Amino acid sequence: MPSDNDVILIYYQDQPAVFARIEAIEPDIKKGWYQVTLLLLTLPTQVVTWILRDSYINGAPFTMGGRSLRLETVERVSIREDPEMPGEEEREKAIEKSGRVIPFKKPK
Repeated sequence: MPSDNDVILIYYQDQPAVFARIEAIEPDIKKGWYQVTLLLLTLPTQVVTWILRDSYINGAPFTMGGRSLRLETVERVSIREDPEMPGEEEREKAIEKSGRVIPFKKPK
């Protein structure tokens, strides 16, 4: 189940529509339902609160006003895991191998 500060993708009519960040998930008065506060990452940003079942939060499709919706958690990407990105040691070695730095001197 997604938690606070997770980024989700909201599908509208089976098409990806907007990203949102979960601000809070709090139990609702009705058992098995939750008040989910979302920060819609639009311009301008908007804060909405939807009352959803836990299955809907976990990605099951649902309808709102007769329109199909679905939430999908966006996986976090770690920059350090990217094999294209050199680590600190590799970066220092690359700088050493790249040659000398010749300072620019202003002509007199």
